[in-house]
Amino acid sequence: MIAHIQGKVVEKTPTEVIIDCNGVGYHINISLHTFSLLPNTDFVKLFTFLQIKEDSHSLFGFVEKSERELFKLLLSVSGIGAGIARTMLSSLEPKQIIQAIAVGDVATVQSIKGIGLKTAQRAIIELKEKVLKVYDLNEISTISHNINKEESLSALEVLGYTRKSAEKVVDKIIKENQEATVETIIKQALKNL
Repeated sequence: MIAHIQGKVVEKTPTEVIIDCNGVGYHINISLHTFSLLPNTDFVKLFTFLQIKEDSHSLFGFVEKSERELFKLLLSVSGIGAGIARTMLSSLEPKQIIQAIAVGDVATVQSIKGIGLKTAQRAIIELKEKVLKVYDLNEISTISHNINKEESLSALEVLGYTRKSAEKVVDKIIKENQEATVETIIKQALKNL
């Protein structure tokens, strides 16, 4: 197993990089999340996962170790291959995927291209316990609050309120009621704006 590769970036696209490591060029598949985190320097280090099949050997790279671990968890689900797992990590932030799995949010998982209802349900059923063991529950609830906050602010902006004034009100509402849903936050914010 190749655990990580560090070297000079020779080529870089949103889906792959080629890293020269002591004269050998490694073709590494990446997600858009990893692409967005790649430093602007020529020298990089990627945590890798080598997938060996009968007809190919594919190397996947990640800037963050946690993204690689989530990728491996996703591969353990029947019906999710490397391509779909990479699409999932390109479509949503890893924390959003973890959150969706932890709270059983089928709609979010299913919103990813290539994931149908049955695959989304299977992913949640098979990974929920693993995700809750690996990731801190407080971290997951913080992610949930952030998602609710962002969705509420977006809705209020659409309704014509400035983000700055809406953010103060939304923060106060979330502070008073940590379990507030997006709908509750918006309703209370409209009363206070």
